[in-house]
Amino acid sequence: MSLETSPRTFRFVLADILTSGYRVAGKIALTSHGALGYMNDPTHSILEIHDARMARLHMPTKLIDHFEVVRTTKKQIHAICFARREDLGPQGMVRGGFTNVNEYNVRLTTSMFEVDGMMELPGRFDFNSLVSEGTREFLPVLNGTLSAILIPSLRVQTAGILVNRRLIDLVAVLTQRVKPEIQP
Repeated sequence: MSLETSPRTFRFVLADILTSGYRVAGKIALTSHGALGYMNDPTHSILEIHDARMARLHMPTKLIDHFEVVRTTKKQIHAICFARREDLGPQGMVRGGFTNVNEYNVRLTTSMFEVDGMMELPGRFDFNSLVSEGTREFLPVLNGTLSAILIPSLRVQTAGILVNRRLIDLVAVLTQRVKPEIQP
C-alpha cells in the first residue's frame, strides 16, 4: 500500500539508516506508533527512505548519490538513528508496555557497529529474552552513540537508535566492566 492510498496519517521524520555498506540520510514516513511500531510491524518487510542521500560507510560525509526514494529490506538494516526520542514512538511502546523499568547502560555490537547507550528494561537484565524472545526485531537504545568498528570517522550521537536484534553479536552491561587492578 503506497502513501497515496493509505487511510492512515503519516508524518515524515529525519533518520540515518545504516546497513553493512552504506549510510542513508533521509525521511521515513511514520504513523502515531513511531519508528519502533513501524520497524517491528511484521506485515511490512521493507523501508522506504524519501529524499535519500547516500554515502559509503568508509567515507560517511561524502555523498555519492541523491534519490527521491530508496528502498531496502528491514532485515538488512543494522541500525536507524533519530535526532529526537519522540520519533521512536510513544513512551509505553518504547518501554515495552511496562511502567516500572530499570535503566541499563549497555554496549551492543554488530559485525559493523558499536552502539553505546541506555536501555530501559523491566526487571533484571536478561540477554536471552532481549535477543530471542518476543516479537521486537528492533531494540531501542536511548541517548546513544553509534560508531563503525573499522571506520573511526563514522560516529553518530543521537537521542534514539533502533538496533536490529538479529544482527547483534554482543551485549555488555557497562556496570559489569572489570575495574583495572592497581599496580603497586
